[in-house]
Amino acid sequence: MPSPRSRTLPLRHLLVLLTAIGLLPLALLGIWSIHVASEYRQREQERALLDMARALSSAVDAELDSSVAALSTMAQSPAMVAGDVRAFYEVASTQARAQPEWLGVFLADHEGKTVFRTNAPFGAEAPALADPDSLQQALSLHRAVVGRIVRGKAGRAAVPVRIPVTDTHGHAFVLSAIVKPDRILRVIERQRAPADSLIAVIDASGHIVARSKNQERFVTQPITPALRELIRKNGLEGAGATLTKEGDLVATAYSSMSRYGWTVVTNTPMATLRAGFFEGIAVYAAGIAISLAVCIALAYWLSNRIVGAFNGLRRAAAALGAGRPVSVPHARIRELGRMGRALEAAGRQRARREQERSTLLSSLEQALDQAREAGQAKDEFLAVLGHELRNPLSPIVASLDLMDMRDEPGARRERAIMRRQVTHLKRLVDDLLDVSRIASGKLQLELRPLNLAETVRHAVAALPGHAITLAAPDAVWILGDDSRLVQVLNNLLSNAARFGSSATHIELAADEAAGLARLSVQDNGIGMDAGLLSRVFEPFYQAPQPLARRTGGLGLGLAIVRKIVELHGGSVNAASEGPGHGSRFEVALPLAAAHAQVPNAAPAAEQEPCAILLVDDNEDAAAGTASLLRQLGHTVEVAHTAAQALATARSFLPAGLPTALPRVAILDIGLPDMDGYALALLLRRQYGAGLRLVALSGYGQQADLDRAVKAGFDLHLTKPASLEDLLRALAPTAAASAPPAP
Repeated sequence: MPSPRSRTLPLRHLLVLLTAIGLLPLALLGIWSIHVASEYRQREQERALLDMARALSSAVDAELDSSVAALSTMAQSPAMVAGDVRAFYEVASTQARAQPEWLGVFLADHEGKTVFRTNAPFGAEAPALADPDSLQQALSLHRAVVGRIVRGKAGRAAVPVRIPVTDTHGHAFVLSAIVKPDRILRVIERQRAPADSLIAVIDASGHIVARSKNQERFVTQPITPALRELIRKNGLEGAGATLTKEGDLVATAYSSMSRYGWTVVTNTPMATLRAGFFEGIAVYAAGIAISLAVCIALAYWLSNRIVGAFNGLRRAAAALGAGRPVSVPHARIRELGRMGRALEAAGRQRARREQERSTLLSSLEQALDQAREAGQAKDEFLAVLGHELRNPLSPIVASLDLMDMRDEPGARRERAIMRRQVTHLKRLVDDLLDVSRIASGKLQLELRPLNLAETVRHAVAALPGHAITLAAPDAVWILGDDSRLVQVLNNLLSNAARFGSSATHIELAADEAAGLARLSVQDNGIGMDAGLLSRVFEPFYQAPQPLARRTGGLGLGLAIVRKIVELHGGSVNAASEGPGHGSRFEVALPLAAAHAQVPNAAPAAEQEPCAILLVDDNEDAAAGTASLLRQLGHTVEVAHTAAQALATARSFLPAGLPTALPRVAILDIGLPDMDGYALALLLRRQYGAGLRLVALSGYGQQADLDRAVKAGFDLHLTKPASLEDLLRALAPTAAASAPPAP
């Protein structure tokens, strides 16, 4: 019978106990890590939803802007300007029929009474307005207003888009387009959202305009109380959990940054966000169970194998150093047992570290792939956005060129203002398409001799409703970019208005001794303390504001001012005597020698008449460009599809037959049935080098220019094309020698 001294703890029991104790903290740590990763993933998905909501808000604003632009163009018709309501009814009816997504056009007087509606005979009795509040708002605010979505008597949902109009007799009207929500619904349908997600567009009154699911069922209905409470708590943007109309619990993000007060909501089922956590727990629990089973089996196996002494331990130590699995022989000596367990634990720790390192490398590779995909998606979005923003500018520029050619004396000043603003907008669109260049500090300026005094006067004149006084000499010459300097002054004036200025004074002077032009903007607003003055030009920094954020903005205006001024070789500084004493901003720019004033417009050069085939699916742009070319003496045929273009070309530009006129084809790229590149190849194959091919497109990136050259185009023009661009496109020598225009 063994003595008490010879009794030892069975090794198999000890190993099982140590295995369980070792795995328990690892299991707890793993569960906690999965929980943290799940929360991080949820935050990232909420941020992705918010980014999608912001992008969609911009796209929805663009769609509404297009309707406002169409109404503005309609309001400029001679009949409306002259106050001839009967004649304007015919114009409005024609325009309404040309807009497939408009239910009709309404004209109301300053008292809110309906003058006519295009979906009824002129003079017919009009029903009561479905949304009179937005009409009164347009009259009182003197700007475009988008009303709330309602259902008419026929049961069709629609949104009123209204603009104030004044004829030459001073009579005030409100011109309204009743727009179906289908246009907004198509914006939602173009998004590559997951199948289980939901996107909705809400009007300013909190009613559903468009919805990616159950549109017909819920359109015009108010949003859920949960979503309304989320918006109330978070303000203009936010994210959180809500319930859908169908009663599903979802993670929701929204953005109310629209200029028209609309809100874009994106959400995804909460179960989808939590699925990763439960899947991770299940996989991890299975791994722990398998590991525990393996370790227990190994413990029993080792307990029967330990029969040696130090030789077995030496072999185990050698195996640990070489990275091989550690196998310790069974021993009844407690010291040897402890040493063997230590070697075994060291082997497991090394294996875990190798596994963790492999997992980390795999995660880094996945993150890099996701970053590349996100960058590609951003580039594609900016290209499409630039195309959609440039398309409405084309008919505007063509109309301005026609007006310049007619040269009506009474509209010269207005045309000059419109020309400056369209040019400014085009520049902003071009900068938007090169975000990486702006972010890296490579923003390019078009420096030329500039009368800064004239630029300041024009900028102030464009703000008639502001209490602004100006003191400036006749001329202060610098080398500058007119559009960017107007942006500087507008940002300073907007900053003054947002922070309570009721009387803003602008002073421009030439400091000949220092060689500087000094432009100061003094306001009587809330002023700034020393802490704010030291950081006022930092990007995204803003003065403390209440949750309502009545002053608005993103804290970028003054940072942009400083960047533009520095690119001009100048400086800007801010000063204030303290809160309640107003603020003063001074811009200093290097002076330049006086320069002769550039004339407003030069007459178009005489050019040989051409036979021109114009292909563009934007009917307004095609009509405006065709009128401009005909005014120049050219023969023009218009087509809106590739098939129509090919049919027109066979009769208008017969192949193989001599013609007295040079032949030119101006092609849009984004046609509905065939892209412009394929159409160009067909026309080049049929007519050869005798036909000049000109691409006219809203896509203007370098890849688009290269593709146009490969397709056989002689020239690439980016919308909106100016009169000079069109003349260059029709000139044989220029078309043959000039590179494609960006």
